Amino acid sequence: MKKTGLKILPGLQVDCYRCQHLVVGSGAAGLNCALYLAEAGKDVAIVTSRLLGGTSYNSGSDKQTYYKMSLFGDTEDSPISMARALFEGGGMDGDLAYIESLGSLPAFFRLVEKGVPFPANEYGAFVGYKTDHDPRQRATSAGPKTSRFMVEVLLREVKRLGVPIFDEISVVKLVTVGKRRKKIVGLVGMERKKVTGRSSGIVVFEAEAVILATGGPGELYANSVYPAGQVSLHGVALEAGVEAVNLGESQFGLASTSFRWNLSGTYQQVIPSYFSCEEGGRRHNFLKNWYRHLGEMASNIFLKGYQWPFSAERVANFGSSLIDLAVYFEKKEGRAVMMDFTENPCSQGEEFSLALLSGEALTYLKRSGALQETPYLRLRRMNPQAIEIYREHGIDLKRPLCVDVCFQHNNGGLAVDTSWQTAISGLFAIGELAGTHGVRRPGGAALNSGQVGVARAAKYLLELSRSTGEEEVTGLLRQAAGQVWRESQRMVSQRGLQHQIVRKEIQQRMSQAAGFLRYPSLVAEALKQARKLLREIENRGLSAKKSQLVTAWETKSLVLTHLAFLASIDFYLRKGGGSRGSYLVVVEDTFREKAVFSVNNKQGEVFRCRKEKLSDRGFKIVVDREGNCQAVRVKPLPKDDSWFETIWKCTGK
Repeated sequence: MKKTGLKILPGLQVDCYRCQHLVVGSGAAGLNCALYLAEAGKDVAIVTSRLLGGTSYNSGSDKQTYYKMSLFGDTEDSPISMARALFEGGGMDGDLAYIESLGSLPAFFRLVEKGVPFPANEYGAFVGYKTDHDPRQRATSAGPKTSRFMVEVLLREVKRLGVPIFDEISVVKLVTVGKRRKKIVGLVGMERKKVTGRSSGIVVFEAEAVILATGGPGELYANSVYPAGQVSLHGVALEAGVEAVNLGESQFGLASTSFRWNLSGTYQQVIPSYFSCEEGGRRHNFLKNWYRHLGEMASNIFLKGYQWPFSAERVANFGSSLIDLAVYFEKKEGRAVMMDFTENPCSQGEEFSLALLSGEALTYLKRSGALQETPYLRLRRMNPQAIEIYREHGIDLKRPLCVDVCFQHNNGGLAVDTSWQTAISGLFAIGELAGTHGVRRPGGAALNSGQVGVARAAKYLLELSRSTGEEEVTGLLRQAAGQVWRESQRMVSQRGLQHQIVRKEIQQRMSQAAGFLRYPSLVAEALKQARKLLREIENRGLSAKKSQLVTAWETKSLVLTHLAFLASIDFYLRKGGGSRGSYLVVVEDTFREKAVFSVNNKQGEVFRCRKEKLSDRGFKIVVDREGNCQAVRVKPLPKDDSWFETIWKCTGK
């Protein structure tokens, strides 16, 4: 790592750092990538907007899942079997699915060796369990803090090796060279602590390779379970010329709102009660209007544990995703929705008993020794850590917990190849920022994908060499930093749109039009308004106080991000795309729609939805900076019949 001064204007100089490889982000993916490179003796540094502030460190569930190939007993599994489970969710390239399957065990054991406390039995077997969309027992967990443990052990190793970490710096511009085949040469960031100075906190980094690991765009939605303030870099990357893929394929699920935490797994399997109320009003048992009898209601609350994300497939026949819909409509009426772990579910004229449960639910609770009288006691028996995580945040689960259906994960992201490299040479995307998950993924597959992507990117990076002239690079960095400085000065002139209002507008638009209920006309109008907003900002810019410049630049990135999201969704719907993954496409004109299905509750039909066209699963939707979309056929699963002697001859030494 070398530090110099870079003159960007007469009398104005900013700090410029030069390193071989630059990792942007400090979550589990970013830290492990930096660690791989540092262990190989490479010159690597980390830039992060908030050390220990991202999703990996601050988000989780009852027992946060890591998905990998099965590893115990006589459970049958194979790389192609796991790849098929990933691929068949739709919209995912077969080569990526196979790579994520093959790389799952090496990535998992690397984490074990670094100190992540995944549980093993007396034989040393890492026993698994089934997660959502998982045909095998491939899931494992280190508890509610699985990804936090990953961050802690990896950060410890990164610090031990002396990797420089630049904290509280937000990336606002990627710098490239070339036109037909762009190559990354560095980036421009803004340091939050120095933003009020004459240089506006601008700092420049020159690097042979840049690895983006900034997670999902949590600030995109009003109802979000991401850590507050997480923006990510979709917009910045799109502006630089990177394409994104499958941005319309997000996951939504029940989460607490006072403390942002996913309410999956054991939180549901102990069968808490749900109620709603107006301010100061009495409790209303709203779920009784959605299920035909108490046993059906309670069994579906249990199933919500490992069918946690809202699923288009689980609204039919009084399935578990009716719970999400019921919560949504209660919130729409202005009522607060609560989960209560001190009381069992109830229904008029019926008294709760564990004997009312389905055989699957009752057997699970019996094997777990969780037949206690109340949900709280069952939770304390099955997973006391799930109670403790709330206690650490000042919340007692003996009191009702406010919940909502929240934006939880984006299965899309930046388009990458099999080394997790984008179309810009030397620019990589790993973790949730990489668009490798397709439409529907097994629970915990995102953690595995992030770690496998890290290994693939690191392997490629260890062989990367620079060919760009230093003088040309310096000129490009100087030009980019000057552009950022001049635009920052326009922002503080207070002549543009107020950045706080713009961000709120984006969040409201996304929650209303791009949530788990999608009305084609609302999506089309939202996209129209997103394009209008982009034009206004291009003409007028954003306005901000100097101390808020970093937040304003992040909002500028969100403008492009939400345009790309809405364009992807609108493109899919205009092509006749139907309900799939974690959303329903609501029918607005039943006369024009041919393939529809009804969503029913106890009281009858709620609305009708458009069915998915199974052929759509064979395509991914690619979008660029302008919101131009195209459907690209996914690559099939590879038929790997490699011959050992040939491979040995090619790779042996």
